[in-house]
Amino acid sequence: MKQILLVAAILAGTFTVAQMPGGMPGGAGRMGAGGGAQMNIGRFYGKIIDAAGNKGIDAASVQLLQSKFDTVSRKRKDTIVAGMLTDKRGEFNFEGLAVMASYKLVITAIGFKTIEKKVGFELNMAGGDMQKALAGVDKDLGNIKLETDPKLLENVTVTASKPLMSMGIDRKVYNVEKNLVSTGGTAEDVMRNIPSISIDIDGNVSLRNAAPQIFVDGRPTTLTLDQIPADAIESVELITNPSAKFDASGGTAGILNIVLKKNRKAGYNGSIRAGIDSRGKPNGGADINVKQGKVNIFASGMFRTRKSISEGNTQRTTFIKDPVTELNQDDYNKSTGMFMFGRAGMDYFMNNRNTLGFSVNAVRGKFDFLNNSDIQTDSLFNSGTKSSYSQRLSDGEREFRNLGSSVYFKHLFTKPGREFTADINYNRSNNDNITNVTNLVLNGAGGGIARKYGQLNTGDGSSSNVTFQTDFVNPLSANSKFETGLRVQSRSQESINDISVVDANGNITYVPSLSSQFSYTDRVYAGYLTYTSKWKKLGYQLGLRAESSEYDGEVLTTTAPPNSKDTLLNYGNSFPLSFFPSAFLTYQLTDNDELAFNVTRRINRPNFFQLFPFTDYSDTLNLSRGNPNLKPEFTASFELSYQKKYGSGNSFVASTYYKHTTNLITRNQVESVNPFSGKEELIISYINADYSTIFGLELIGSNKLTQWWELVSNFNLYQSKINANQPGIPDQDAISSYFIKINNNIKLTKKLTLQLSGDYTSKTILPPGGGGGGGMMFGGPQTTAQGYIRPKYEIEAALRYQFMKENRANLTLTFSDIFRTDASDVFSSSPGFVQNTWRLRDPQILRLNFSWRFGKFDTSLFKRKNLKGDMQNMQNVNEGVQF
Repeated sequence: MKQILLVAAILAGTFTVAQMPGGMPGGAGRMGAGGGAQMNIGRFYGKIIDAAGNKGIDAASVQLLQSKFDTVSRKRKDTIVAGMLTDKRGEFNFEGLAVMASYKLVITAIGFKTIEKKVGFELNMAGGDMQKALAGVDKDLGNIKLETDPKLLENVTVTASKPLMSMGIDRKVYNVEKNLVSTGGTAEDVMRNIPSISIDIDGNVSLRNAAPQIFVDGRPTTLTLDQIPADAIESVELITNPSAKFDASGGTAGILNIVLKKNRKAGYNGSIRAGIDSRGKPNGGADINVKQGKVNIFASGMFRTRKSISEGNTQRTTFIKDPVTELNQDDYNKSTGMFMFGRAGMDYFMNNRNTLGFSVNAVRGKFDFLNNSDIQTDSLFNSGTKSSYSQRLSDGEREFRNLGSSVYFKHLFTKPGREFTADINYNRSNNDNITNVTNLVLNGAGGGIARKYGQLNTGDGSSSNVTFQTDFVNPLSANSKFETGLRVQSRSQESINDISVVDANGNITYVPSLSSQFSYTDRVYAGYLTYTSKWKKLGYQLGLRAESSEYDGEVLTTTAPPNSKDTLLNYGNSFPLSFFPSAFLTYQLTDNDELAFNVTRRINRPNFFQLFPFTDYSDTLNLSRGNPNLKPEFTASFELSYQKKYGSGNSFVASTYYKHTTNLITRNQVESVNPFSGKEELIISYINADYSTIFGLELIGSNKLTQWWELVSNFNLYQSKINANQPGIPDQDAISSYFIKINNNIKLTKKLTLQLSGDYTSKTILPPGGGGGGGMMFGGPQTTAQGYIRPKYEIEAALRYQFMKENRANLTLTFSDIFRTDASDVFSSSPGFVQNTWRLRDPQILRLNFSWRFGKFDTSLFKRKNLKGDMQNMQNVNEGVQF
């Protein structure tokens, strides 16, 4: 409570300062050269409105002209002294004007008649009333009405193409509209073609070799990448070094923000999609958007069916005790199923200054799976080698549901740019699963069954995420602004995992000691302050974030019957208030060259599964256990970037970065008896090690090589080192790695486009906190800090044909992993074992998709539409503003 009150007091003080009158713009006044009597303290402001509907006109051009003597022609001529585009409310504002001059105001807007009018200041010093005199230099020009020009409106044609990549002060934004190879797929397919992002065969995403936080529309989500359809995504934002405005969690990783489509075009519009893949699995979807008057309504729905097949091999030599054993395991896995995604929402423009909106999304899916493992185990005795053979069959089903909702409010103050926003976001996921495992001990290779035993796992769980956030933005001048906000986040998770033994006759016996029931909640309280300004060519943003957190959990008894609720163990911890400063600097070398530097401090709190003090027996080949005494990691991040724009639509970005992490959370091995096999085996747990470092260089190029060929290329070279400094855990030698990704868009004809993309990843250090693969609880074969991933590459292609009027329809054919090379090949070692794991999933999949866009636009609304909408939305994206 003390921490909440402290942050609230900071915010209250901020609002008090922000609401104080700003006095005269630019200070008390500016004297002319040599201290003369020229006073540049005048201000004109007003509002441009549509004469027909009395609504503010967005993006109207307002120019202020002054008659000056031209020394060349020796005549007086009109010279532009100020100009701007009106904001979305139709307002304009000119400051720092000479009060003794006379001016002419020229107003133009697409679809309207031009207006010219003379304006000037009225200085009234009668009676020595200084207050009245000062009011005369702060002049409100009122509401200026523009009349419609029908002839001009008929000739308006707007054509635009969003760039593949754009830069903000703290992020890169990628337009995925042109990402053809992901058509009909999921967010996993989208990420494969985003620079700086790599994704393994299980859908685990990494940003510069670390797992990023996944956001949807600027807020955390419980959705996974394979639950978000690619066709619902508008853009992807990469925030490699988040500022104080963002959650400090994440450690060495950044934020991956997925922005969903939300159309605000006047009238109505939408699209219909359908497709099928080479395994006979269809997909489809539709969306619609209706905007009229004060209401904008949008809705979309999609479904996708999928058949996934993977194969793999594991070779492990174990040194726990004599005899040394060598395991060779061949795996074949298949899953089939479907999921549905729906989203709807509304924006209500209450008046010119207040907007209320909400959205809701729902996901539901179900998959059946079948796994087959053939295992040979060689025991190396002094007298010779003894071999045993077994087969492990597992089948079952998994069902998941997700419901998310968001409500937001936005208030615009009379001062342009000053705004207050508040939003509440809620996400909840549920899952149910059942797995039947049958272990067959064979009489030799390919022999009969000598012994049979089984295991039945049934489980269900739920997780929820509630976030409340407020933000206040206050422009202090044309080049500076102040931002502050509060944020409270609460995440909860509940799970029941019941394990039973199945004997050779099929009799099922529930085993309470192996089963688990638990609940867990963590909360984060935060407040932030940022100040953004510009001095000549130097732009900067300084920020400070304060966060504290706590978590508590309980393990429930698992005595028969299942699902009892008596508490067996309570555990928890609270982390004190910590401060996370950030600084972002940009320097404009020329109009097309810019330098940027940023430094931040961040935290990575242990997740639930790393804390949960219970052994997971759901996968008898990969046993794992959490550690409730883990401490958070702290990371200091530095990044220096250079950006150059050249030619038409070309850009180049070079970045070097360094990250240093203390209290590194890494895996640790303990020995314990496996109750199913009766043998002593390794259990993977977690401890805080010493530190890790990452140093890298990244190059990104976006080039329009010709009118028909666009190329985006990415090269990332980095070195990673892990220093465990713990008994029994070897340090990880420094490994230098590189990553190359290329995406070509080639326009073969006016209607036919080819996209060809590929990536290559060299030998890479094995991350200390996770792996890829199969255990239910921890998500993969667990290894210690020592290990690496062998090189791999992948090539994909897509072909799109556009047809019908205005190219409203298109057919897209995609081909993934053309050469079957996108495999996971991992080496890991420890004092207890050496292991090689190879896996390949879903290579050479063909997908054919059809899409048709429809829509009708109301021209009476068009002239009031935000004509600079795309530009403004991009600016809002770059500044982290949420709508």
